[in-house]
Amino acid sequence: MTTPVSTTSTKEKRLSLQGILTAFVLILTLILISVLVWNSWNTHATKLKESKTATTNIARALAQHGEDTIGGIDNVLVGLVETLEQHPWNSEHLDRMNMFLRQRVADLPLLQGLFVYDDKGRWVVNSQEVLRTEFNNSDREYFIFHRDHADRGPHVGLPVRSRSTGDWIIPVSRRLEHPDGSFFGVVLATINMQYFRAYYESFDIGKSGAIFLATQNGTLLVRRPFDETLIGKDISKGPVFQHYFKHGPSGTAIVVSKIDQVERINSYRRLNHYPVLISVALSTEDVLADWRDSTMRYVFASAVLIVLLWMMSLRLIHQITIRERAQAELRIVRDDLERMNGELAALALQDSLTGLANRRRFDAALDEEYSRAMRNETQLALVILDVDHFKKYNDHYGHPQGDECLKKISQTLKAASTRPGDLVARYGGEEFAILLPGTSIAGAGAVAERVRLAIQAMNIEHAENSGGVVTISAGVTSMIPSRKFNSPPDLIQTADQALYEAKESGRNRVCAKDKTNPHT
Repeated sequence: MTTPVSTTSTKEKRLSLQGILTAFVLILTLILISVLVWNSWNTHATKLKESKTATTNIARALAQHGEDTIGGIDNVLVGLVETLEQHPWNSEHLDRMNMFLRQRVADLPLLQGLFVYDDKGRWVVNSQEVLRTEFNNSDREYFIFHRDHADRGPHVGLPVRSRSTGDWIIPVSRRLEHPDGSFFGVVLATINMQYFRAYYESFDIGKSGAIFLATQNGTLLVRRPFDETLIGKDISKGPVFQHYFKHGPSGTAIVVSKIDQVERINSYRRLNHYPVLISVALSTEDVLADWRDSTMRYVFASAVLIVLLWMMSLRLIHQITIRERAQAELRIVRDDLERMNGELAALALQDSLTGLANRRRFDAALDEEYSRAMRNETQLALVILDVDHFKKYNDHYGHPQGDECLKKISQTLKAASTRPGDLVARYGGEEFAILLPGTSIAGAGAVAERVRLAIQAMNIEHAENSGGVVTISAGVTSMIPSRKFNSPPDLIQTADQALYEAKESGRNRVCAKDKTNPHT
C-alpha cells in the first residue's frame, strides 16, 4: 500500500516543479518585455531631448548671426541718417555720398545696395554707378511705414524684388526728418536674400529640417527649403508664431507645419534689438529614424529570445513528465553540487575586491563578442580606463584606502553600464575595461566621458593628483571585426594607445582612436 502514496508524492512534486518553471519563464518574459519597453521609451525621450537642445543651440547661433548682420547694416544707416540730416543735398555732397555708398557696398558683400529717397519717394542718391531717376519707391511698404510713423528706429520691411537688379531683397530702413520733425525721406539698405539662403544651407538639419526668418508680426522673409511662392507670406497663424505669441521671445515645441504638414521639433528666438524671429526645426521622422530601426531590431531579437526560451522550457517540462525522478537524496546531492559549482564558476570569473568581472571573464567575453560582431558585421567598442596617479594615491593614503577607492569607482562603472550586453571588468590593478557591443566610437566616447565626469564628481580626495580629487583617463576605440584585417588584441592595443594619449595629454580626459575601417 506504500507504492501508490510514493507515486502520488512524486507526481505532485513534478507538477509543483512544472508550475515553478512555468511561472519563472513567464516572469522572465515579462521582465524582458518591460526592459525592452523601458529602454525604447527612454531612448525615445532621450532622442527628443537631445534634438530639442540641438535646435535651441542652433536657433541661438542663428539669432546672433541675424543680430550681427542687421546690426552691422543698421550702423551704416545710422551714420547716413546723421550725415544726410545735417548737410545740404547739393550735387557736390551727393557725388561724395555716392562714392561713399559704393564703397560701403563693396566692403559688405551681403549688401545688395544702399539708397536714399526724398519725401516723395524719388531716388536722390544710391550705391549704383548711374542714378536712375525714372523709378519712384513711394509705393514700397517700408516707405509708407516711415512716412506714416514717427518711429526713428530701424524697420525690417517685406521682402521685395529689387527694381534695379531684379533680385529678391530684404529691406532695412530708417526715417529721415526735417529739423521740425516732419518727414524728409528714407534711407534704405537692401540685403541680398541669397546671403541668408547660403548661410542656412550650411547647417546640417536633415533632409526634412527647416529654417525660417520672419518679421515679428509673421511675415516670412526667407525659408529653407527655399520656395519663392512663400516669400512674404503671412505665417502668423501657424503653430510656431502661435507658440511665440503665447510663450514669449524664445521657446521650443513639437508642431506640425502648416506649409508642408511635416511634424518637427521647432526652436525659435526673437532678435534682441530688431523685430525679427528666427526658427530652426528638425523633422521628428529624421530624429527618430535610428530609434525606430534599433527598436525593431531589439523587438525582433527579444521575440526570438522569448520564443527560444519558451521552446526550451516546454521541452524541459516535457522531459520532466516522461522521466522518473531519482531518489530524494541523490537529487539533494545533485542540487547542492550544482549550486557549489555555480558559485565556484562565478567566483572564478569575478574580481574578489570590486565584484566586477575579472580578466579571465573579460578575455572570454571579448572573444565571444568579437566573433558575434564579425558574423553580424557590427561595431564593437572598448573603453580602457586608468585611475590617474593611483600609485601615488596608495603611497599617500595606504593600500586599504586604495582598495576602498577602487570599490567606489567600480560602483560608478556598474551604474554606467546599462545595457544587458555591456561588460565592465577589472582589467588589472587600477585599470578597468568596458566592452560595448554594437556601439560606435561616438557612443563609446559618450559612455567614457560620462564615467569620467561621474568619478570626478565623487570628489574622492587625492592630494597627489591635479585638482585634488581622484580622476581617470580613458582610451576609446571601436572597430568592425574582420578575420583578415584585425583581431581581439588589436582592439585592446588601440584602446591602450588612446589611453596613453589621454595620459600624455594631461590625464583626466578621454581620447579616442577609430578602427571602424578594417584596412587601418
